[in-house]
Amino acid sequence: MVRQAELFALISPTENIPTHRMASSKRVLIAEDSSVIQNLARKILEFQNYDITAVKNGEQVLQILDKEDFSILLLDINMPVMDGMECVKKVRALADKNKSDVPIVAITGNARNYTEEEFKSAGFNDVLVKPLNFDRLVEVVNQLTDK
Repeated sequence: MVRQAELFALISPTENIPTHRMASSKRVLIAEDSSVIQNLARKILEFQNYDITAVKNGEQVLQILDKEDFSILLLDINMPVMDGMECVKKVRALADKNKSDVPIVAITGNARNYTEEEFKSAGFNDVLVKPLNFDRLVEVVNQLTDK
């Protein structure tokens, strides 16, 4: 079990956390406008040997997907510029099947605003509710990337 206190001890606000690129690791794209959640999710998934790329909005997701491939996307629902609901629909509409079929998980602090069916019909494979349960985060990412 991952404890939040242990993670906060590992991440200081002034620390620059490098992304480790390993050829054999699965690639995760995190779109989250909260630096705290972004850094905690990054550190947890790096402990699990995932290669992490992080952006702040859905528009940046589409820009990076144009150039790179990922094993899974984690999208915050409420982000500036382009939110997670709009972004997932645009990803699912991409012509490249490898990109449009990537597993996508919603991250939301407002799960009551949408039903599970609305998340599924928008194109999400699963939903994680804030505050994030980090064990559940690892479980969902592992399941959807067949790790």
